[in-house]
Order: sequence, then structure tokens, then C-alpha cells
Amino acid sequence: MSGPPRRPAGARGGQRGGPRRPPRRAPLDGARLTAYDVLDGVSAREAYANLLLPQLLRERQLEPRDAAFATQLAYGSLRAQGTLDAVLARLVDRPLADLDRRLLDLLRLGAYQLVDLRVPAHAAVATTVDLVRAIVGPGASGLANAVLRKVAAGGDRAAWLAQLGADGDRRLALATDHPEWIVAAWREALGGDAAGEAELEEALLADDAAPEVHLVARHVDRAALAEESGGTPGPWSPYAVRLGGGDPGRLRSVRAGRAAVQDEGSQLAALLLTRAPLEGPDARWLDVCAGPGGKAGLLAAVRPAGVHLTAADRAPHRAELVRGALAGEDDVEVLVADGREPPWAEGSFDRVLLDAPCTGLGALRRRPEVRWRRTAGDVAPLVELQTALLDRALASVRPGGVVAYVTCSPHAAETVAVADAAAARDDVEVLPVAPLFGEVPGVGRGPYGQLWPHRHGTDAMFLALLRRTR
Repeated sequence: MSGPPRRPAGARGGQRGGPRRPPRRAPLDGARLTAYDVLDGVSAREAYANLLLPQLLRERQLEPRDAAFATQLAYGSLRAQGTLDAVLARLVDRPLADLDRRLLDLLRLGAYQLVDLRVPAHAAVATTVDLVRAIVGPGASGLANAVLRKVAAGGDRAAWLAQLGADGDRRLALATDHPEWIVAAWREALGGDAAGEAELEEALLADDAAPEVHLVARHVDRAALAEESGGTPGPWSPYAVRLGGGDPGRLRSVRAGRAAVQDEGSQLAALLLTRAPLEGPDARWLDVCAGPGGKAGLLAAVRPAGVHLTAADRAPHRAELVRGALAGEDDVEVLVADGREPPWAEGSFDRVLLDAPCTGLGALRRRPEVRWRRTAGDVAPLVELQTALLDRALASVRPGGVVAYVTCSPHAAETVAVADAAAARDDVEVLPVAPLFGEVPGVGRGPYGQLWPHRHGTDAMFLALLRRTR
């Protein structure tokens, strides 16, 4: 009886020694690869995810479903980095810092799918291992496969939190994806009392929610902008429109410069300056740290006739962005100038807005990586800068004029402490913020103001209003 027919030499499964084609591998998953490239940009080049991801999505033209998944993976993995690292540290037999940076980013990407998204283990593990093999090399794929299988075996986030056995602020930090120092800072900013403790977790979790897109109607009727965009009027700023989604760059009003993307909290920060009661003339306004120009653009649009607006920034490229934001506006000037050593004379202005450089902790919803990029040690140098800028801003305003000091952070050291130090001068008077925003509940923070994502749906902007008395 004859045996089975032989295959030609070189055919699949052919005779030993015949030529073999390497097995074909499936193409890498586009959504996961895009998410990894965002993580890689953040860790290798300190890129901002909210700037890099839209660029990659435009270039790669992913299907809407894949683009949404890439967005969820990138932002989620960055936000949850601390918790993911705590899980991975239990499973890797060396310090995570000793791993290839690319491998660590890919392990975080895979672990996030397993711990938070509950992607089926076979899909999360297999696609991540494929990425490791292609990006890091085949030698690392075995480690990735073993570690991620252990992550999957450990269960979801709740199960892993129980295994990690944390309590107190450590538990809260892991549960809400924040470093412990930010947990402590939020507790202090909320008052440090029982009422603040009761809303602490809610405030932290609000940093993890995807923010709405907010528009500002500068030179277009707000109702018309809401109709054009399909959005709804914002509850606090008379110029705000909130969108559930979509690309605002496609709107006619945005392309024409009649509207722009601007958080409603930032709008209120600019409007604070305009609402302050003033003694004497009201003809010269200054935005002293104006880049990239959002607040200057709103001030230019809402100022009374005859008011001259000066906008300054010490970085030339940021000053150029301000020029773009003020394009078409009359009676404005843009300067490249350091607010600590300004070229204008003391007492030159009636109203001054100081949106001071800060940690940016108030915008963690929009920049999830900032919570891990910033450290507690970053605060003190910024406070020194903020204090110097506020001192010169108060010198720049005439007696009877006002300075609005605002930061995109609730951290007490760069908000209340800076404002209190200025208020201790014998030529400065604090003007209460809450009465100027009677329509905004829960805005008061002593005589100052504080917006919160969980209370107001805005970035966590701090607001202080100071009058120079002599």
C-alpha cells in the first residue's frame, strides 16, 4: 500500500532542508500602536498627550471606533500609571526603573486593558506581546507574556487594590490614580475639615473623567454658536458653550476666529478682571502672562470702547500665539516681556490680569500625565516666581486699580498663600470674589474664589482680586 503523496520540496510542511518562508504575522493593532506612541512621546520627549494624540489620529486616519479606543487606552494608561506600576512592581523581579522604557510603557498599556477595561485576557495579552516583539524585540516578549498573564490572573482593579493592601491616603491615591502628595494637597484645598474630607474622593475622581469641550463666543452670539455647534450654553460664563464631543476646529465660527476653545473656568478668570469695581479711570488693561492668548482674546472682545489692551509674555513663541488670538482686534499691543522686569512704568494700568505660571494641577482632566510628571518639589520654585510676578503686577497698576491673580491649580501654596502674602501689604486691599459671581454656587474660598471640576464642571481655577490702595 502506497504512502501519502509527497509535497513538493519547499512547500509548507515539505521535506527537511527545503526552503521555508517565515510565517506571516498579523499586522499590529492600529489603535493600540497609536496609544503606545502617545505613551512613548510622553515618557521619551515629555510631550503632552492632549497635543500629540490628535496629531497622530489625523495622520493615521483610524476608523472612529479605533480612534476612540486609542484615546481611551492612551489617556487611561497615562492617568492610571501609579496604580499600574504598583501592580507591575509585584510581578516583575527587578525595579521597574531598570526595565527598558519602551517595555514598561507597553506593560502599562497591557495592564490597563486587563485591570480597568476588562478586555479579554487573550486579546490584551496577545496584542501587547506582539507590540513588544515588534518594538522592543523578541527577547522581551517572553517577560511581557508572563507578567501580563499574572496581571490577568489577579483580577480587576478592585481585586488588585485588595491584594495591594493599601489604606489611608495610599488607598485613596491608588483608587483615584493620584500621587499621595496631590491627595494631601486636595484635602487642604477643600478646607481640611469634615466637609472637605467628605468630598475629597469625589474631587479626585473628577480629575479622571473625560472633560467636555468648552467654547467661548467672542464675536458671535452665544445662542448662534450653540446652534451651530449642537452644544448647550454654559451655566456660568455668558460666553460659554459646552459640547459633548466632536471636532470644534471644523466649526465656521472657530475657523473664522469669532469663537475659540476655552474652558469655562478660564473664561470666568478673565471676566473676574472686568467685574471688579474700580475707582478712577478705566482705559488701560494689561494681561501680564498672556500666552497662549485665550484670556487676552476674551478681554479684547468684552472690554468697553476706548480701552487699550496690552498683552505680554516673556516667551517669543507664546507672544506669537497671543498675536494670533488678537488678530483683527483694534487698540491692542503684544509685547515680549518678562513680568518681573517689565518695560512699562509703574502705575501704568487700571486693570491687570496675572494668570501666573503654575503646576497646572487644575487641568489634570485634560493632561493626565501631569500628575506623574509634577512632584511636590516643583511647587516652591513656582511660588517664588508667582510671588515676584504678583509684586510687579501690583506695582504696574495705579492706586485704586485692581489686579486679578489666577492660577490653574488649587494647591494652597501657589494660591491662598501667595495671595495672602500680597494682601498683607499695607497698600493692598482684598476684594471678595464670591459676590462678583453670585450665579456660581460654591465658588468662595475665604475671600478668594476656587472652581472645581466636581462642583462646576470646569478646570480647578483659583481666583483672587487685589486693589492697590496707594
